[in-house]
Amino acid sequence: MTDVTTPDVTTGPPVGLAEIRAARELLAGVTRATPVALSRALSDAIGGPVWFKCENLQRTGSFKIRGAYTRLARLPESERARGVVAASAGNHAQGVALAAQLLGIRATVFMPAGAAIPKVDATRGYGAEVLLGGETVDDALVAAIAHAERTGAELIHPFDHPDVVAGQGTVGLELLEQVPDVATVLVAAGGGGLLGGVAAAIKAQRPDVRVVGVQAAGAAAWPGSLAAGGPVALGEMRTIADGIAVGRPGDLTFRQVEATVDEFVTVGEDSISRALLFCLERAKLLVEPAGAATVAALLGDPGRFAAPAVAVLSGGNVDPLVLLHVIQNGMASAARYLSLQVRVGDRPGALAALLTGVGGLGANVIDVEHSRISATVPMGEVDVALSLEMRGPEHCRELVAALRSAGHRVVVTGVPDGDPRVSR
Repeated sequence: MTDVTTPDVTTGPPVGLAEIRAARELLAGVTRATPVALSRALSDAIGGPVWFKCENLQRTGSFKIRGAYTRLARLPESERARGVVAASAGNHAQGVALAAQLLGIRATVFMPAGAAIPKVDATRGYGAEVLLGGETVDDALVAAIAHAERTGAELIHPFDHPDVVAGQGTVGLELLEQVPDVATVLVAAGGGGLLGGVAAAIKAQRPDVRVVGVQAAGAAAWPGSLAAGGPVALGEMRTIADGIAVGRPGDLTFRQVEATVDEFVTVGEDSISRALLFCLERAKLLVEPAGAATVAALLGDPGRFAAPAVAVLSGGNVDPLVLLHVIQNGMASAARYLSLQVRVGDRPGALAALLTGVGGLGANVIDVEHSRISATVPMGEVDVALSLEMRGPEHCRELVAALRSAGHRVVVTGVPDGDPRVSR
């Protein structure tokens, strides 16, 4: 995790408490007041209560319905009649589609070609027309803008509009009522609509609360933008957290975030994977990678955040294939998997003896590759590649040490240099 900047909070935000409270009245009966869940494991690590604000349990599986409905409900009849168009990797798409369905408005949604199939299917299920194209949300947004200009449909921007920011800010009103003594609030940031809205709702009532924005390191547009004093586009992005993979902050959300947010941190892909796995195993919550970013920040450096702390889990819409990959990566990062190359004698029973020994040390063998043919292996010996399920770093170290004590040459593969789980 990296501390990247501390924005200026001396000027007022474009969207304030009054607008957020008005949005809450508009959303009554439409959105849910999502629960907060205490994380005992993180509470022990941070030395005080840590709560999860569970927007993954919101309608459509994320906070996006709040801003989308607020925006659509305030459209005049003339604009409703022309329909609406949006661009999204999935969560905003579903929010706009459901809001349009509830209000009887025709909706068209542009999504990247690689958008998660469950998100595409859900968006269509809410009645929207879905058009796929481009590689990123920014590409989809360009197509949506062109569609709006061509057809007269009203563009529903995923974050850069006062009504959207006000709707997302209702998350902050709720969490402040649910955890009134909160000291730190962590919110994932893509375009900044949720972060800016939540920060405004909290700072207007509790200016002492520290609001922290969290970005994926591979899609961190905010640090450079804040340093430059205005939105700056990234040249490229690469992250599993597609929900916060936004290449450029909005003009309005930039001013909103700059005025209300205290700090930004970035988290890496392995940290996000471990956080998602943590949410599944310890909190019994299904959270998408973008939603787990705040948990990754807490797990990465629990000592820096004052308690009580609230981590907003922004969404739970995750492609099962992505979930499988993330779980595997998270387990590998947590030393729950171990890959070894072990040299044994080329004689009958040697492989069986090795596997018996590994099993006796409590490791579960996933895969074995036995190779006799190699220019680097001496005559009379063979290399055996093992993939193992482990119980954690200490278990890894114990197993490697035991194999080496038994006289085997052991090379740990698949971990970066300096990884503390084993000595090479």
